[in-house]
Amino acid sequence: MARSTFKVLFYLKRQNEKNGKVPVMGRITVNGTISQFSCKLNIRPALWDTEANKASGKSVEAQRINEKLENIKTNIGKQYQRICDRDSYVTAEKVRNAWLGMGGECKLLMQTFNEYLKDFQEKRVGKDRKASSLVTYARQRKRLAAFLEYEYGLRDIPFKELKREFIEKYVVYLSTVRGLMPGTLPGAIKKLRLMTYTALKNGWISTDPFSGFRVAPRYRDRRFLSEAELQAVIDAKLPNYKTAIVRDIFVFCCFTGIAYADVKKLTLDDIHTDEKGEMWIIDNRTKTGTQFRVKLLPVARQLVKKYSSLTLPGNVVFPVKDDNSMNMSLRHVARHAGLSFNPTTHTARHTFATTVTLSQGVPLETVSKMLGHKHITTTQIYAKITNDKIGRDMTALEAKIGDKFKIAQ
Repeated sequence: MARSTFKVLFYLKRQNEKNGKVPVMGRITVNGTISQFSCKLNIRPALWDTEANKASGKSVEAQRINEKLENIKTNIGKQYQRICDRDSYVTAEKVRNAWLGMGGECKLLMQTFNEYLKDFQEKRVGKDRKASSLVTYARQRKRLAAFLEYEYGLRDIPFKELKREFIEKYVVYLSTVRGLMPGTLPGAIKKLRLMTYTALKNGWISTDPFSGFRVAPRYRDRRFLSEAELQAVIDAKLPNYKTAIVRDIFVFCCFTGIAYADVKKLTLDDIHTDEKGEMWIIDNRTKTGTQFRVKLLPVARQLVKKYSSLTLPGNVVFPVKDDNSMNMSLRHVARHAGLSFNPTTHTARHTFATTVTLSQGVPLETVSKMLGHKHITTTQIYAKITNDKIGRDMTALEAKIGDKFKIAQ
């Protein structure tokens, strides 16, 4: 291959002064491509020779810094030569990554992430994981790649460069630039944590950058319908039958806790009748594959009976539209029902957890099983005990205590 232009120079990051010293940075230039790096050195600005790109004078401190800079430059030059001899093209970032890999095989974050996604798709999708999980992980990879470009101007980075500061900056980026809510941040960095764990397990890094780091999730209150609001939705006079169908599906979800993806694929074969004549939904959740089972309450039974006369493709129970169309139609339902907010398909799940079950005294463990949650802590996030429930419980307690306790007159 034709020889390329190659240069390594050093400069000060003067805006990061601390205790009278500033970091020494390096810049690699190859054929117009540029890649920067930290030299892991600090120096007093007065000691730096800008023209010579090194420390000035013959002091012990200056000699020590210049020896290290020369060593860095020599090792980068070796990596540049190795890549030139081996590959058909060379870039500054490629040289930088090879040098940071200390001359051996350089393990990179995004490269490892790509390998993980490929392996996940080939070995797990359709077996123990859903295709939707792959979509979620690919979205997290895209966010991470965008962060690298935004913060560092890089397409990839060696695991060796992943420090605590990198993770902290990524969290800030997700919450500010990407606008993620606090409750979604832990899930967003989960795969980054897995990548660093992989690197640590394989000996690519000696310390875990996530050690001692934790983002505590802060969840917003889940919106749900009160008993009065739920009845208003049931009683609402709607302008056309298509909107009424959406309302019926929403109400069915309110009385079963079934998620949108699961009601969309729900078939008559998934509804079982036991020896007592009671109807049950027994199925596996689309999202997690976890089994859930729900005994149908009277309203849900009535809706199944209402739509069972229809002949729908795949023997599904309801003619469910796509999620966006459902939510748009629910806006019309909300207006006709006099609601103060616009519910979504997921609001029905929250309503089941809160208004229909927990507020009526159904144990948390039972609700968790009906919702198909793997962990009961997830159910605790969904469910919120209402003032009505607290009031009823305290009234019952008051009747039970009676006149047992009295204040002396």
